[in-house]
Amino acid sequence: MANKISQITNLRNVAIIAHVDHGKTTLVDAMLQQSGVFRENEVVVEQVMDSNDLERERGITILAKNTAIIFGDLRINVVDTPGHADFGGEVERVLKMVDGVLLVVDAYDGPMPQTRFVLRKALEMKLTPVVVINKIDRPDARAMEVVDMVLELFIELGADDDQLDFPILYASGKDGYAVLDLKDLENGSESADCLPLLETIRDHVPCPTGYTDEPLQLLVSNIDYDNYIGRIAVGRIERGSIKQAQQVTVCGYDDQSQQNARIVKLFRYEGLKRSEVSESSVGEIVCVAGIPEINIGDTICAQGYPEPLPFVSIDEPTIAMTFSVNNSPFAGKEGKFVTSRHLRDRLIKEMETNVSMRLEETDTTEAFIVKGRGELHLSILIETMRREGYELQVSKPEVIVKELDGEKVEPVELVLIDVPEEYVGVVIEKLGQRKAELINMLPPEKGYTRMEFRIPSRGLIGYRSEFLTDTKGNGIMNSVISGFEPWKGDIETRQHGVLVAWESGEAVTYGLYNAQERGSLFISAGTPVYEGMVVGRNPKNDDIVVNVCKRKHVTNMRASGADDSLRLVPPIQMSLEQFLEFVSDDELIEVTPQSIRLRKKILQADQRARIKSKKQQGK
Repeated sequence: MANKISQITNLRNVAIIAHVDHGKTTLVDAMLQQSGVFRENEVVVEQVMDSNDLERERGITILAKNTAIIFGDLRINVVDTPGHADFGGEVERVLKMVDGVLLVVDAYDGPMPQTRFVLRKALEMKLTPVVVINKIDRPDARAMEVVDMVLELFIELGADDDQLDFPILYASGKDGYAVLDLKDLENGSESADCLPLLETIRDHVPCPTGYTDEPLQLLVSNIDYDNYIGRIAVGRIERGSIKQAQQVTVCGYDDQSQQNARIVKLFRYEGLKRSEVSESSVGEIVCVAGIPEINIGDTICAQGYPEPLPFVSIDEPTIAMTFSVNNSPFAGKEGKFVTSRHLRDRLIKEMETNVSMRLEETDTTEAFIVKGRGELHLSILIETMRREGYELQVSKPEVIVKELDGEKVEPVELVLIDVPEEYVGVVIEKLGQRKAELINMLPPEKGYTRMEFRIPSRGLIGYRSEFLTDTKGNGIMNSVISGFEPWKGDIETRQHGVLVAWESGEAVTYGLYNAQERGSLFISAGTPVYEGMVVGRNPKNDDIVVNVCKRKHVTNMRASGADDSLRLVPPIQMSLEQFLEFVSDDELIEVTPQSIRLRKKILQADQRARIKSKKQQGK
């Protein structure tokens, strides 16, 4: 076509990418603060972009979010992305909306597994990188070494000459400043603001380009929701312009479907808020309301010009879990949504926005297989549903095994471990039992040794809590999925059995006192229990049935109320993630808004014994 490509010089679109806890969200805070987004008297919370409760509690970004910073006459659309590998799907799709990335790297840690993952995606999409060495205010910062490590990573990932010519800034998101040269800090002329960072984005990130006079094409990369106007599609205009009340055609991403719709409302980001606009053009990231059935990956086109755009290929899930209706004796007592219809509707709704998850129906209507990128990916969904009032049961996480050229392959992870020198031996020994392969080991620095392993994903299930125990809480472990490799053979992950309740009732001190001699308890006196519920851990490999409801008998020699002298060890309080690591093949986790319980799949002890003896005879 003869139409000329336009350059939108007053606009920049950037995504902030980094490993978890390297300070992306804090850096965005500083940029927003200094761009005049907030009123002088406005009370602003820290990590303002981490807007949901789970993000605040865990201190991690889970969902990718948009904001816009006004810098002079320039608009900078910023996308804050998650740093955890399990939420890689969030990162992959929002990179379609931007022209450049801010790669944030910790001034001590250097590039970590997730840094490698997100940077590889950005380089493949030919995005322009800007490197920010963050947390230079740390007393143990080693900025110049980290710059060398980043450069090595770029070369290793096959960056082209233009991408290797990246600008480097040194920043402290917490203190709200960025500099182009470390000498500025040594001379005491420390910049008190992020101005150099905003200037670098303006000068180095390319401005959006596109045909403004051609029919509309808008690729949907995110979905938001508003209680008043319903589903909101968030995406970048790749071609043409969009207006309020415009008639459009929506082209489906995966099914080639087409539907006509009307743009009811049109917004763009101003700081943290959405502000309504009547029209928007090429390169702008906008929010579109009024299309109820729209999904991520769909293309909004001008009516009469249905031309869908290709969407980014999302990496496949690696972990599967079975979500089923709660059928324990306590079912329906604590939750609001308890039926299979409720569960199915909620999971289908999740799949619409969580593009790296998959849902499979089973032979029964009571259970569904949910596939995700890791334990944390699935546990966040379970925790969210629990808080929304759902009751459900989940099985042990299992890795997804594929067949490639007639060979059985499984997901393998790259694990980076930092531990004090005295724990190196126990970590290598334990990971060796789980089929891990040590591929690199750096000499100790400040008392810590860094080791790199390749390990099957199933070898890591259940290891994190063991790792913390082995290193007395001093170890740091990060992992990222690096691909699929041939099946490594059987791995025994759980070395111990459990204590199982013998009857239904209420746990009492006398029964618990006798049970605690067999192992560590998960419950305290007064906890309601049912037959087949797991109430503790047995250090040996066998399961033991215990009667925690057993009371002391009254005789004419003693009273029944003399339990005060019995001392109970405080019970182990397990989080949802710890239960997911602990649960065995023959167990389920019962999740309700008020409780998380572990139970045997088969509640009756005699039935379990019968099945066990049949298995042994079969061998």
